Amino acid sequence: MSIHPAPPASRTAADHPVELVTEYFGRALDALDDWRGRLAVEIATARADAPLTTDRLDALVEPSALALFDQLDLPVYGSGFIAALDSLADANSHLAWWQGPERAQLVLAAQSVNKEHIDYSELEWYRVPFQTGRPHVAGPYVDYLCSDEYTITVAAPVHVDDEFVGAVALDLLIDQVERHLTPQLAAFGDDISIVNGVGRVLLSTSPTRETGDTIRGDDLVGFERRPCPGMALDVLIAR
Repeated sequence: MSIHPAPPASRTAADHPVELVTEYFGRALDALDDWRGRLAVEIATARADAPLTTDRLDALVEPSALALFDQLDLPVYGSGFIAALDSLADANSHLAWWQGPERAQLVLAAQSVNKEHIDYSELEWYRVPFQTGRPHVAGPYVDYLCSDEYTITVAAPVHVDDEFVGAVALDLLIDQVERHLTPQLAAFGDDISIVNGVGRVLLSTSPTRETGDTIRGDDLVGFERRPCPGMALDVLIAR
């Protein structure tokens, strides 16, 4: 499947794999942090005029969502805004979302019956920003809503007067991240893995580890585990 191409791999200037990983995903976090502040003001202004509907929300979100594809030196597959449940006048839930090489708007109802009423309250990319009030890197997981592929979603909460109104987010497909990031990680060693908070592998320089594998418990013996500041990711480096 043809998708938005990943940036070319290059030798990183980072002195440690943790610096590399933190800088890589930090690009997404920084961009979303900037966007969420602007969108909060736009949503507040729109709601002061009239009840916020899906169409009005889409019009607010679309320009910045599409701009992320070109602004970031990352293989962005999708971007947009996940509305807080029951926050809109005409829908219980809504994803104002654009994705793929055509950057087409996602229409969940056209994919499967009742997807327009999906309860995403327990999905990591919504639940963690909602509960913590902080940005989050979610995954890896198979994204059955959007791409049907192994995905990382970076999301940041949006608040209006302390009310959670949703989250801005972007998707990165794992295979594209691997093409860009793995060669740079390999410069530091042949058994380095990025894992999430429960030890699930995002990607690894080792041919014996795949996305979705777990490294925890006794499997951690022989690894140096280093957290990536500001995100729920760790780098495991074989000693």
